[in-house]
Order: sequence, then structure tokens, then C-alpha cells
Amino acid sequence: MAPPKRNLLATVQETLSPPTLLDDNHAIARVRGAQGKNLYLVELPENKKPLLVELPSRFRSQIWIKRGGYVLVDTTAFLDRDNKLDGEIVNVVRDEKEWRKQSYWPQEFVKKSSYPEDSDEGESVVGKMPPTDDSEGGD
Repeated sequence: MAPPKRNLLATVQETLSPPTLLDDNHAIARVRGAQGKNLYLVELPENKKPLLVELPSRFRSQIWIKRGGYVLVDTTAFLDRDNKLDGEIVNVVRDEKEWRKQSYWPQEFVKKSSYPEDSDEGESVVGKMPPTDDSEGGD
């Protein structure tokens, strides 16, 4: 039997809005890839060493995480257990634009423009008509 739809809607609503403050043991991380069986490889902004984190059961088969996306990780979740896991995913960043407005968003994850500001081309020609060629003179 499928889980109730209210559980799915509650999970979706929880991931849409960012928290106002982060706990000391929580950090925003970028997903580098899936390692299988609800395990993901993530990188923290201050530490380029990848961490192996687990996706909790409430998100499984309900929220999908893509490579290059962002998650909120609890790095102290598995300190008492002796295993390979470095943390647990607490929340999934779905509305990235809203999360980026928060004061705790890491500077290392600031979105870079795909167009450099000092372009060598000079003036933009977007939306302009192509130049006319007068050398083909009309009869």
C-alpha cells in the first residue's frame, strides 16, 4: 500500500522554505553524486574532502536529488556509530533562489554568471538588426 498523500505533501512543504537559522551541526553541502542505496557524496564549502551522507526514509522515493544540487547536512548524526557515514541529509534545497537569500548561504556556493562582465566583444548585438551591405547595390 502506498504511503498517504498527506505525508508526501508535508515533506514537499518542508523542503520548499528554508529555515531562518541553522544549528551549529548543520551545513549546506553540494551533491557530487549518488553512491547507491540512498547514499550521496557531498562536499562542504570549507572542506573539499567529500563526505558520505545518508538520505533519511522520509525523503526516499518522494524527493529526488540531482548531482550539483544542494542539501542541508547534519554532520553529527552518526558520530556515536562506527561506520563510513559522515552525516545525514536533513533537508533538500528545492527553491534555490529563496535559499540563496539567507544570510547563512556559503560564499563558496555563490552562483556565477555564465557571461563574463568584461567581454572583449564590446557592445551587445542582441535584439539588433544585422548590418546592411551597401556593396550589393540595387539596380
